[in-house]
Amino acid sequence: MSSALTPFIFKEDTIFILDQRKLPFKKEYVRCDTYKDVIKCIKEMVVRGAPVIGVVSGYGMYLAVRNYKGKDLKKYIIKVAKEFVSCRPTAYNLSYVVNRIKNLVIELQKDTPYKEVLKLVLEEVERIKEENRKSLQKIVENGIKLLKKNFCVLTHCNTGVLACGDIGSALGVIIEGYKHNKVSFVYVDETRPYLQGARLTMLELISAGVPCCMITDNMAGYVIKEKKVDCIIVGADRIAKNGDTANKIGTYTLAVLANYHKIPFYVIAPTSSIDKNLSTGKEIKIEERSADEVKYINGKLITLKTAKVFHPAFDVTPAELITAIVTEEGIFRYPYNFK
Repeated sequence: MSSALTPFIFKEDTIFILDQRKLPFKKEYVRCDTYKDVIKCIKEMVVRGAPVIGVVSGYGMYLAVRNYKGKDLKKYIIKVAKEFVSCRPTAYNLSYVVNRIKNLVIELQKDTPYKEVLKLVLEEVERIKEENRKSLQKIVENGIKLLKKNFCVLTHCNTGVLACGDIGSALGVIIEGYKHNKVSFVYVDETRPYLQGARLTMLELISAGVPCCMITDNMAGYVIKEKKVDCIIVGADRIAKNGDTANKIGTYTLAVLANYHKIPFYVIAPTSSIDKNLSTGKEIKIEERSADEVKYINGKLITLKTAKVFHPAFDVTPAELITAIVTEEGIFRYPYNFK
């Protein structure tokens, strides 16, 4: 993981989270001493990206256990887990990690010494972090098999080190693809309203020396048609058993465009993003965020204060529009049936 783009640092029982809202112009870390601090960072988009918020939430659960002074830890950890899951309800990695830590605590013997509980929780979080690292490496290894020589790629949002840690997922495939002469150029959707493509993906691609060009989201159709885009590569926040995929708002639009123009549409994500409790995407809860995040850019109002705004943070792409879903376990093609 590039030290210049480390999304979080855990040191001496404190987690420092890189404030991604201020990138690419400022590099500042937010100190988190309590689990409430971590939830605030996740909710306010200081940190974002499904795999990273999963790992960060694990450290947040550790802080909750470390700071607990009551007599019913199991009841308390259930409450804390609910708070974490509700702060960003669409991303499955968060609930996957939080529930894993919660279940570990619940299953411990009642007389387990507090220091032992703390040790076991931290070991589990570190294990999850390492599993994430290994899965990303394998995902990228699998993903670049889909690329031919000198592909022109279009991507959406941010799926690199900042979103995933280590090598990244979809953006990891793109950057490694460039190193292997399988990617020659990348078009990056700016990704309104948080501009993750403009601020974060462009930063990662330029830092890696990958030829790239930013476009506004509504230019995608024109660019696919006129610039001979070979494929679209995106990440995922939650995938249902049938392959329906929730990802950053605007992803569904790209899938429709890819289908019309007959180019591959690839989803790259770890298995920790697959929610096997959901049969289809219709069951995925879509987070709706503040109207002000759309009405303001960098603190500047861009419409009337009284303007009504609809702001779903994610959309769901039907499985039949996805050419392949790539995980650390392999390359899967429609029809999907994740068990």
